[in-house]
Formats: sequence, structure tokens, C-alpha cells
Amino acid sequence: MIVDCAHYRDGQRQHEGPMKPEDAATICRQDPGFVWLGMVDPAPEELAKMQEAFGLHELAVEDAQSFHLRPKVERYGDGVYFVVLRTARYVDDREEVEFGEISVFLGPSFVITVRQGEGSDLHDARLRLEQRPNLLQEGPPAVLWAIIDKVVDDYAPVVEGLEKDIEEVEQTVFAGASAPTQRIYFLRREATDFYRAVHPLLGPVADLERGSLLDASAELRQYFRDVDDHLKLVNEEVAAQRDVLATVLEANIAVISVEQNEVVRKVSGWAAIITVPTFIASFYGMNFTHMEELRWAVSYPAAVVLMIVASVGLHRYFKHVGWL
Repeated sequence: MIVDCAHYRDGQRQHEGPMKPEDAATICRQDPGFVWLGMVDPAPEELAKMQEAFGLHELAVEDAQSFHLRPKVERYGDGVYFVVLRTARYVDDREEVEFGEISVFLGPSFVITVRQGEGSDLHDARLRLEQRPNLLQEGPPAVLWAIIDKVVDDYAPVVEGLEKDIEEVEQTVFAGASAPTQRIYFLRREATDFYRAVHPLLGPVADLERGSLLDASAELRQYFRDVDDHLKLVNEEVAAQRDVLATVLEANIAVISVEQNEVVRKVSGWAAIITVPTFIASFYGMNFTHMEELRWAVSYPAAVVLMIVASVGLHRYFKHVGWL
């Protein structure tokens, strides 16, 4: 689905409403400026039309229809770049992180964005860039900055949400009670997926800051440097969260082992208490012909007293050593 398509020239949008993709492709070939076309969860037929209208490479179009494990930047001749960004969104109701993807086709006179998932709505990025004509005059590289800046800014709430979840399991584990191992494992997997979305983006953003990837002015490279600083901070935080979760998982396993040992000791103590009177009862219950104890008047009371004394003595002993 196409959500917006606009032609920009001299830092200004040239019309109010969205334009047709066919008209946008014609403008790219004839008029100065550039076109920014935004799509959300497009059907293969829509991408095929974009491929034909703008001359996109078939491999890039194929990649735009599937999710990737990590961001990447590829060049397809004539100054056309294909950029993949991973988006992330923290869902408070489910306490989960949702991941999406933004594919960007970047040419000298056009920018086509393909967004999949709910994260990082690019409408705000478009409005923000339209309010900065000096940056908008930079053309497609400025659009790429606005997109990456939006994606990186949206990483901050994810870091905060994961931090809150990690603190909850930390308090449970280090208070001496075991936390659900499945919950810790799920958080570790989310942190790992988040790391895969953030860390591979460091190299391309650093190249954009240096100007070795795109032809950008010194002023625009300063904006890329700001994004690079924010991205490095997020990368450090998510790496630290992975380490903390690994420690919490080990501590939780240790707590579970201690709890299991406590249960084993209690079971062993009660088993010993039950075993001793059972042994005495079974000994005196043997039907031998010659047993002196059978002729004793106090043999039965003595056996009962012996079982009680042995049971109470064992119970007090196991209480003293902490088994019960």
C-alpha cells in the first residue's frame, strides 16, 4: 500500500496531496529535485510496478519482500543503493519487543521506502524533514538521514522496556527466589535479536558520517554523526543487557539448584525417620519359633517406645542440622 508520494525541489514539497507512482517516475526522469515514495506492507504486484517504473534491480526488489536478520547496504550501479534497517517497538501490554523492517531504494532522483511491521512510522520523519528546507535540499541522502534517525530514536523506548523487565527478574533472583527460566531465556533472545538489529548498523552509519558511502555535504555529515553517537550508546546498552541476562540466568540456575537440594534433604530426612521404625517393626514381626522377646511381658510396649524414641531423636537431629 502506498501511503505517500511527493516531489521535492529546492527544499520544498511541490504539491499538497499524494501523487501517482507513474507521475513520480516521469518526474524523476524529467524534472529536477527528487521523489519520495512510501509504501507499507506492499503486495508483490505493487513492488513489481515500482520495479518497472523506476528500474529497480530484481534482487533488491526480491529482498524487500522478505525479512532479514541484520541491516545491510548494497549498491546496484548508477548510484542506486539498497538499504535494509531493522525496526523495533516495545509493546507494554505484552512486555515484548516487536521487530519490523524498512527497505530503502535510494537513487539520484528518488527514494522508495518499504516498511514492514508496526515500528518506526516514517510519517513523522517526513514531516520533520519537510520543516528543514536546508536539509531537504540535500536530496535523497537527507531522506536517508531522516529515516535512520527515526529508527534509532525508536530504539530508546525498547532499551527502557527491556531494562525494566531485566530489573524485575534481577530482583526476584537475587532476593533468593527463582524466577521463571523461560522468562529469562525469552528476554535473552529479545536482547540478542535487538543486538542484531543495532550492531550491524554501526559500520554503514560511520561510513555515512565520513562521507565515504554517499555524497553528502559537511553539514549533513554532522547530522549523521549525531545519529552515530545515539546508535553507539544503544549498542553499548543492549550489549550490557545481554551480559546481565547471562549472569541472571546463571544465578537463577544456582538458586534452583539450591532449592532442589533443600527438597532432596527434606525427603531424605523424612525417609530416614520413617525407615527406622519400619525396620524395628519388621524385625519384631518376623515369625521365628525361637524368639526370646516373644515371652517378654513388656516386649510390645518396649518396641513401640523404641520406635517413638528413634523417630523423635532423628527428627530433632535433622532439625538441628537444617535438613527439616
